[in-house]
Amino acid sequence: MPEAPIRYVEPVFRPPSESQSLILPVTDGCSWNKCTFCEMYTAPQKAFRARSEDEVIDSIRRSAAVYGDRVRRVFLADGDALVLPTRRLLVILEAIRTHLPAVRRISTYCLPRNLRKKPLDEVRALAAAGLTMAYVGAESGDDTVLERVNKGETFDTTCAALDVLGEAGITRSVMILNGLGGQALSAPHAEHSARLANAVQPEYLATLVVSFPQGEARFRADFPEWTPLDQRGLFVEMARFLSQLELRRTVFRSDHASNWLVLKGTLGADKARLLAQVQAAIEAPQRAALRPAWARGL
Repeated sequence: MPEAPIRYVEPVFRPPSESQSLILPVTDGCSWNKCTFCEMYTAPQKAFRARSEDEVIDSIRRSAAVYGDRVRRVFLADGDALVLPTRRLLVILEAIRTHLPAVRRISTYCLPRNLRKKPLDEVRALAAAGLTMAYVGAESGDDTVLERVNKGETFDTTCAALDVLGEAGITRSVMILNGLGGQALSAPHAEHSARLANAVQPEYLATLVVSFPQGEARFRADFPEWTPLDQRGLFVEMARFLSQLELRRTVFRSDHASNWLVLKGTLGADKARLLAQVQAAIEAPQRAALRPAWARGL
């Protein structure tokens, strides 16, 4: 059996919309990896390290030899490729252009803290070299929630990073975690998350429901009073969030496996319809097209 063109360190993560992309690791793990709600990079083998430039370029060449023009999208993994120096990222982007000329979209996760280290002209250079989209896990726009989950960011730092990406011409996909503040902080979590989205006007906005497949011990160590929202509480929080949104043209998705209620639309054109769907689920969940509990496993 021929050797695979790319060395992967399991588990490998990517956004749902990158299902057709070539997953190209340029780092392993996450350089922050202190968010107490996140279980993605806690396995021992996922300790953060930057891959060598030689290995990444070799992976690109080998992938080109195997897949050729079938590769149209590339996702730079793992948790935050933009932690790498801009010079190295430009070398990687140039190699993708050279060896995989059919690629039309290159994307990555992005931690806001990493954008603080890059001046706008460097981010514009990355966009010019082919970086098309950045997925930013804002999680919440509420500073208290962010502090309690050890996100290492604030409303202001997240806004600043998203503004830099937007000014550079990089498409932004922002994620909010439904239920992250629990019962006590549900209202400010929803309202301030909407304020964040309104401030930056992202091209894409998504919500997931906070969940803990490996248990809540790590999360509760810093947030012991956290009380989870039940299904109705999640819907009420979603209605509060949607009602506060004033978006001009943002594609909205709430269709991750963790979501009970699938919502899709463009905001603000579909705001009234989406709110009506959520209100119907609040009033009569037995008649709403909810995802069954067995299908919500992560």
